[in-house]
Formats: sequence, structure tokens, C-alpha cells
Amino acid sequence: MKRITTDIVISGGGVAGLTAAAAFGAAGFNVIIVDPALPVTNAAFEGADLRTTAFLQPAQAFLDAAGLWDRLAPFATPLQVMRIADVSGEHGKARVSADFDAADISDKPFGWNLPNWLLRREMLARLKELPNVEFMAGTGFVSLLPRETEALVMLTGGVQVRAKLVIGADGRNSAVRDAVNIGVKTNRYGQKAISFAVTHPSPHNNVSTEIHRSGGPFTFVPLPDHEGEPCSAVVWMESGAEVTRLMALSDEDFESEALVRSAGLYGSLTLATRRMVWPIISQIADAMSGPRTALVAEAAHVVPPIGAQGLNMSLSDLAVLLDLARENELGSRKMLDAYNKARHGNVKLRVSGIDALNRASMSDARMLQELRIAGIKALYEAKPVRRGLMKLGLGAG
Repeated sequence: MKRITTDIVISGGGVAGLTAAAAFGAAGFNVIIVDPALPVTNAAFEGADLRTTAFLQPAQAFLDAAGLWDRLAPFATPLQVMRIADVSGEHGKARVSADFDAADISDKPFGWNLPNWLLRREMLARLKELPNVEFMAGTGFVSLLPRETEALVMLTGGVQVRAKLVIGADGRNSAVRDAVNIGVKTNRYGQKAISFAVTHPSPHNNVSTEIHRSGGPFTFVPLPDHEGEPCSAVVWMESGAEVTRLMALSDEDFESEALVRSAGLYGSLTLATRRMVWPIISQIADAMSGPRTALVAEAAHVVPPIGAQGLNMSLSDLAVLLDLARENELGSRKMLDAYNKARHGNVKLRVSGIDALNRASMSDARMLQELRIAGIKALYEAKPVRRGLMKLGLGAG
């Protein structure tokens, strides 16, 4: 058996886990990060994650401190305006549209959008610069035994690691969470999301557009031009049965249906990537810490992809955890109780809020659609409310 001693073990090599490794490594902690899958860092390769992530404005300082922002900035597309449109009328045309401009509250954009496969590439390159961080790709988490002063972590391949802190960043079906007997509450919507990128003749002008009808929002998020054409990432949320139907269509027929669902706001749509599907749920862990263990990102909370809240909630987890790690004995009960207290209540409120928004966006009931339209108008027309909503949406927590 191979035995290793370190400060922190991170289970999960996705965007959240890689960010955690860079942040804690840059802060001087010795880190081992493990993931059973090998990272895919080229969009053309099988298994590449073609979804995108929008980092909201508060994330920039955290990514900068981790040594990541300088690597990511050249590839990031600014999100200057958040547009909400409702097209629930008979002819699928926008009945109401409201633009929320970051210039009203800041001299920076709301955030920046990047492809997930590219994030992995640049984050892995950053980890290679940190001599105190080791990424064990192809190695998985097996079990952990918490003790008073450390945790014994068993990995695949017969590797045992002694660590002060274990961070579970291993997704909605977290093995770390199960290992410390933390339960979860899950809400299922019978809903899935299709993600893909498209080119379109009309420029996006750094506007992220969320189009509501029923079944869930259809969201354009700006990307750099693709082969000389304006390009956007799209997340299209619908019922599971409708997603199955849409995925069975040819590319040409799918593009035609996407054009109708988008109300033609950007003109004709041409697929620039393949289509990917994933189930939509909301989920929250009963606690965000256990003995020698902290849960972050989807191991702790899952939300529908509305308002770019998911990963930005995860970065708030990491920022709080890192601050507490600097100020307390690493992995101590005091540190982890403080982490749970600081994050769990806030996360529950945000998960509940996004759950309510998603249910409203799914509805085809006329009364709820009219309320949605009235709500968009009210939020936009009352300037103090609009500014407050934009600040809240930037993810203070």
C-alpha cells in the first residue's frame, strides 16, 4: 500500500474541484486532487464538456488570487446586459423584454462566459505551476475514516492519504458526502436541458438573453465569434419527453425548431457544436460539513441553470472555506462548523428561490404567464428595485 501525507484531499476534477486546488495551492496548502476520469481538454475529443460557465463579477478577484484569471481572461466573453423576454403569446413573439445593464451598477460587466473544456485546460496548466499541488487523474475516492486530528482517505489503486481536510467536490452523487453520512433533499422536475452552441446572423452585443415561454427558459449566452460568425451558447430547458423528441431530430430540423423557440431574436441558428443533454434537479445537502470534511459545489447544492447561479454559489463556498482555513486549525470542528453556519442557510435560500423561478418558467398556465410578464415589467420599471435585483444576482453568497 502506498501512503501519502498532505494537508488537503479534494475529490472531484471538475471546474469546482480544479478551482479549489488552485486556490488552496496558491494559499500555500499542500493539496492532492483526485478524479477517476481523465480530463478532456479539447472540444473535438470524445467526452469533452461543451457546456459553458458564466463567472459573475465577484468571482474575478477569487480567480485572480488563485492565479487563474490571467489565464482565463483572454478567452472570456463579457456579459454586459442580461435580457429577459417572455414569448408566451399566441404567435411566439416577445410580449415583454427587459434589459438589465451592468453599467447601472458597475464599471465592469456582470460576468464572463467560457467553455468548460477550456476551463479544464487552463486550470490544469495552472496546477502544473504549483509544486504543492498534485492532480492524480485516473484515481478515485474510495472511503475516508475521520479521526480527531486527521482523516485517512483510501483511493483506488491501494493508495492511502493522511489529510487534515477532505473537500468533496465530486458532484451531485457525491461519494464523499455518502462517506460521512450526510443526506440530501432532491426535487425533480421531469425536465432536462439541451446545451449546444450556435452561430447566428445578428450580433449578440455581449447580451445574455433568457427567453421564457413554458417548459423552461431558452437562454443565449455570448461566446467569441465562430468561423467569422456571431456565436452563442444555448441552454434549452424542456420536459423530458420534449427533449427526447428534439434530440431525435436531424440537425436541420432541430435548428428550425430552435429558431421558433428563440422567437427569431437572433435570426437563423446554425449548430456549431453537437448537442448534449442533462437532467434538471434542485438538491441540497442536509449539511455542508462533517468530521474533517467540507462539501462544495454540486456535492452540497444543485440548482437549475438560471441566472448563472450554480458555479458562482460554488465559488462562494470556496472563498468562505479558504478564509476559515487561514484563520483556524485546518479541518478542525471549529472551522467546519463555522463553514456550515456561514454557507448552509444562504444556500438553502438561493436553492429555494431558483426552484421557485424554475417552476414559474415551466408553467403553461395562463395566469402564471401573465404574472410572470407583470413581474418582469415591475422589476424593470422600478429603478431602485432593478438595481437591487442586479446586485443580488451578482451573487453576494
